[in-house]
Amino acid sequence: MFRKIFSLFQQKSVSRSRENIQPDMKYLIAGLGNIGSEYAHTRHNIGFDILDQLADAEKLTFDDQRYGAVTEFRYKGRVFVLLKPNTYVNLSGKAVSYWLQKEKINIENLLVIVDDIALPFGTLRVKSKGSDAGHNGLKSIQSILGHNQYARLRFGIDDNFTRGHQADYVLGHFNKEEKAALPERIDKAIEIIKSFGTIGTQQTMNLYNNK
Repeated sequence: MFRKIFSLFQQKSVSRSRENIQPDMKYLIAGLGNIGSEYAHTRHNIGFDILDQLADAEKLTFDDQRYGAVTEFRYKGRVFVLLKPNTYVNLSGKAVSYWLQKEKINIENLLVIVDDIALPFGTLRVKSKGSDAGHNGLKSIQSILGHNQYARLRFGIDDNFTRGHQADYVLGHFNKEEKAALPERIDKAIEIIKSFGTIGTQQTMNLYNNK
């Protein structure tokens, strides 16, 4: 009887311990993109491609759930929840807000991955907060959350388009040279995701923003 009571006490203690650390140790990684085969592997979908490559490396399978495809993995004691919203880029805020609340994840543990025409192709920049810079996905997230105080990983796609053709460019595919360079750049983005969850935003910025 004593052993049984002691065992139950241990289980409750472990449960309470997990509850106490869970909010600080869970991270939502939202890679933005548009669903549908016509958008697959376009510049605007780099967020999807990064999470897909990460899922492949970790042998994960995405499940279609409310507002997006979701999976998770554990790394160095942290839980990374990967989200590919199914709301289309322009309504990304609905999916991000829902999964933050569902998983009880702190806003400082949110990282949003987006394409950025203001950066040369393959350039990776982590920011702890900031404006939407004209990106409709970030506009939606800021509108729903009511602020811009969340981290984002910006993946440079360059601005090699003529005036009036920005939409065609971001919804177009990478050229031959860019496709050849993508795997290494995506691997670096995956390093950044793991770094974000283990050493924090500021140290990750210091470590990767000049590479």
